[in-house]
Amino acid sequence: MMAHRNAHTHCTASRPHLRGLALATLAACLSTACAIVPGDKAYSLRDSQSAVKLPVKQGEETVPDNVKIRPITAELIIEQFAAAKPPRQNLAPDSFTKPGAAAKPASVATPVDYKVGPGDVLTIIVWDHPELTTPAGQYRSAEQAGTVVTEDGTIYYPYVGTLPVAGKTTRQIRELLSTRLSKYIEKVQLDVRMAAFRSKRVYVVGEVAKPGLQDVTDIPMTVLEAVNRAGGFTPEADHSRVLLTRKGITYRVDIQSMYEDGATEQNALLEPGDILNVSDRSFNKIFVLGEVQKPGSLVMTKKRSTLAEALSDAGYITQEKSNPKWIYVMRGESETPELFHLDGSSPDAMLLADRFPLRPRDIVYVDAADVVRWNRVVSNILPTAQTLYQLGNAKYPLFGGRN
Repeated sequence: MMAHRNAHTHCTASRPHLRGLALATLAACLSTACAIVPGDKAYSLRDSQSAVKLPVKQGEETVPDNVKIRPITAELIIEQFAAAKPPRQNLAPDSFTKPGAAAKPASVATPVDYKVGPGDVLTIIVWDHPELTTPAGQYRSAEQAGTVVTEDGTIYYPYVGTLPVAGKTTRQIRELLSTRLSKYIEKVQLDVRMAAFRSKRVYVVGEVAKPGLQDVTDIPMTVLEAVNRAGGFTPEADHSRVLLTRKGITYRVDIQSMYEDGATEQNALLEPGDILNVSDRSFNKIFVLGEVQKPGSLVMTKKRSTLAEALSDAGYITQEKSNPKWIYVMRGESETPELFHLDGSSPDAMLLADRFPLRPRDIVYVDAADVVRWNRVVSNILPTAQTLYQLGNAKYPLFGGRN
């Protein structure tokens, strides 16, 4: 009997202790409320600079530093439009951009005469001498009746013998043959034409309709010409990211800027052995996160999208959960990351959002309202508090069902 009474007294005395423990746990949780909801610390961006250090380019060295947050204002948009305007008067011909580097001149050749190579087929016409022009008969095509340049870059011709022609133009070959045949034919008149181009090729791969090899002919082939020969761009092609690999160096050709800004220098002439790779649009993604209806990634169309379009495509912000006063755009693709803040609490602020252009890999984040953050903290604490409370009110059958 005495043991039962002592146990009951101990249990009763422990209840205030358990309840006190529950209150202490609740207070501790509230004091660290922000740590209980992972990824919900956007309020730390409400200072004038980033809360964490980011890799920032300073001179020739990359160092960790805090990045200043710039408000999205009319002045900022005017400044960005002025910076984005193409410097038409400074465009250097025969230049295009190397990925990861500033624009620099590339070794793009000016139009020159086609030079014969191994595998090409020549048609040699000697006037008044059909036995030399069509020795195998007149019912054959020019390619079939032509003279093929051998692997060592030579051809064989009657009265002349073996003649090296690789690396020479048709004009040079004509002069060379005229000189050699003049010993046997008086007032020789001949012409040399290309019957088939088979020695030089470029490779077009990626997002084109018909990827494969393209023969280089006497008509100079540009990037746009090669793409058109390959059937044109596919719907998933990124017109601004065409990679040209030449002699182990890869350059980025921006065809879209040629369409929209008249940057004709981007339409570079191709050389034999060039590899043209048309990238897809997967690189041109933007990410809309936070308190929006449909958070996730969006693919930009021809790299054109504004902040208002991104928010609209994501279903716009959730009216009952978001705090439109704190909308952020985070840009980390450049050497120095940039952070922008838009106060969208006023509806006319969306006019600024519609004029603010986004870039590929930008991150748009909409912060949560304070009451939503508080409710999330409480929803995480409540199960623990309820468990501790139920533990304090537990009944013990061994002691007659009393507390």
